[in-house]
Amino acid sequence: MSKGRILIVDDNVDNQELVRFILEQADYEVMVAMDGSEGLKKTLELKPDLVLLDMSMPEMDGWDVARSLKAEPEAAGICVVALTAHILPGDRKKALDAGCDGYISKPLDVPNFTGQIASYLRKRKPGRNTGSLTF
Repeated sequence: MSKGRILIVDDNVDNQELVRFILEQADYEVMVAMDGSEGLKKTLELKPDLVLLDMSMPEMDGWDVARSLKAEPEAAGICVVALTAHILPGDRKKALDAGCDGYISKPLDVPNFTGQIASYLRKRKPGRNTGSLTF
């Protein structure tokens, strides 16, 4: 049985494959979107438990995706975690201000990554019948 459903939104295939491999080995159900627009669409359709969101993508970046998701009543409760190489001072605050519920920096701390994911999922509470989450 899956520990949770996670959508990875990242335009870098290598990053997707690494994150997917780690999460599937830890018994998570993993879905993938190649860009921000696809990530927004899949989140609204699939209502995952958690979205791992790259912040630097062409066309629709992660900041726009996070803001759009939090503005949608049916998705506002879904946990969105920035998964980003943006590690300058203020980048974490910028991601949280855009609507992300958490922040994980790249490169991944592989030994602790699944623990970080589990921590975000533990913080959630069942939401409406839509499958969304509330905090």
